[in-house]
Amino acid sequence: MNRKTVFLSLLLSLFLFSACNNPVRPPATDIAATPEELGKKITEHLQQSLEFAAGNDGRIDDTVSLALTILVQQAYDNTQFSPVWTAGQDWGPLADSLLHFISNGRLYGLYPDDYHLPALLAAQEKIRRDSLGRRDRKDAVLWAHTELMLTDAFFHLVKDLKLGRLPQDSVTLRKDSVLPDEFYQEQLARTLQGRALVPVLAALEPAHQGYRRLKAAIPAFLDSADNRTFTRVPAPSQRSPDFKTLLQKRLFESGFITFDSTAADSAQLAEAVKKFQRSQGITIDGKAGDATVRMLNVTDRDRFARIAITLDRYKLLPEQLPSRYVWVNLPGFYMNFWENDTLQLVSKIICGKPATRTPLLNSAISELVTYPQWTVPQSIIAKEILPAVKKDPGYLARKGFSLVNAKGEEVDPFTVDWSKYSKGIPYRVVQGSGDANALGVLKFNFPNKYAVYLHDTNQRSLFALTTRTLSHGCVRVQDWQKLAYSIVRYDNRDRVEEGPSPSEDSLTSWLSRKEKHSIPVRNRLPVYIRYFTCEGKNGRVTF
Repeated sequence: MNRKTVFLSLLLSLFLFSACNNPVRPPATDIAATPEELGKKITEHLQQSLEFAAGNDGRIDDTVSLALTILVQQAYDNTQFSPVWTAGQDWGPLADSLLHFISNGRLYGLYPDDYHLPALLAAQEKIRRDSLGRRDRKDAVLWAHTELMLTDAFFHLVKDLKLGRLPQDSVTLRKDSVLPDEFYQEQLARTLQGRALVPVLAALEPAHQGYRRLKAAIPAFLDSADNRTFTRVPAPSQRSPDFKTLLQKRLFESGFITFDSTAADSAQLAEAVKKFQRSQGITIDGKAGDATVRMLNVTDRDRFARIAITLDRYKLLPEQLPSRYVWVNLPGFYMNFWENDTLQLVSKIICGKPATRTPLLNSAISELVTYPQWTVPQSIIAKEILPAVKKDPGYLARKGFSLVNAKGEEVDPFTVDWSKYSKGIPYRVVQGSGDANALGVLKFNFPNKYAVYLHDTNQRSLFALTTRTLSHGCVRVQDWQKLAYSIVRYDNRDRVEEGPSPSEDSLTSWLSRKEKHSIPVRNRLPVYIRYFTCEGKNGRVTF
């Protein structure tokens, strides 16, 4: 074989390889002359468009890309590339149901445009348009692309309703974080066989009461939502010269002040700020501080995003929670104790400051400790205690802290050369048990790598505050007594017929005598600490 022949063979091989890996771009239109020809052409264009999409990031034309190309390909492989939504070359009731569901996707915390809504509405209009010669009804490319978008949207809905759109995180408890391809195809087959869409999709959603309540509150939120674009107010710390002007304009836009044509004086601005604060249920002081300005800058579009994210956070939970568990919601500043789907206890909480945030976690209460001691974590020693004792070693005594060495011996802080230490110290700092202890008179221990727990507090007046991000990371519980006695009572329910169990009596005695004791919990109580920024209450969304 001469060089010329070899060269031509290589060119032919490269051409064939390129042709196989770069499918022909589908035409923009392909008009059929008869219904029979239209059916044949739709099948051809379904196959051709999917081949093109497979090699072009899901694109089927210049404006539409499939999100789940492989699943769509499998669906039409199963039908030998016959239509499933528009069989008979007509926009049928099942396609109408799917388009209606997508159009109302916000009722499910979804964004309709994620599911080809604009393109599907345009396609529906073209198909239904009864123009001269009914030309649009005979465009095989239009019918094929509509089919592909409907199927892709269906699979995308299955995924988002079942799994949500959030990445899996460290506290995810789902066992099926990835759905097999067969699951998606089963949902499509069930829909097509039953000719009913909503029951199939509804069955994918979480059954958690919190999810149901929040979802039920969405219609009222959407009915009253204000989707206008509002003036953004700069943070007070930015010291913008236009701060007061922008603040007044923003308050005017929402009706908290009646004018913006002339500058309001300080008293008028303060009164308008109070009206806004009252409407939001936050501290009413008339001052436009960072927290108030942040809330002024939150729009209903932002609030809907919170709803969508919260619904998806429910999808990260297991389908069935335990019969008894403690639920701590940090931004809501509350703790719930659930038993057999009944809310047994609601308590205010105090959680971590922004600099020492309470971690998200899953655990189970394993021990109660009456009149506990507090061993201060090294992180708090480095950030707070060390700088304080460098200025005045008497700080420890005033706060009720003891300095203890590795041998367990108490050390006089005035004998320590504190200047040698910059990050940590070779001592433990311990606060003895008692009414003045930061942990209060009872602590709930549960295993976790963050050294946090639930506990009482010696600063009970702080529960009266609206915003309670005040701790070093642990969760302070206002109704700790009810939780403690519920745990002890359940732990001994099989040992006593009526009245308090011996363990309850012991707990009462130890608390009254102010004694430190440990109470193991046989039936460990699961604890979930989460960050859910809204919930449904009485048919309304609470943020």
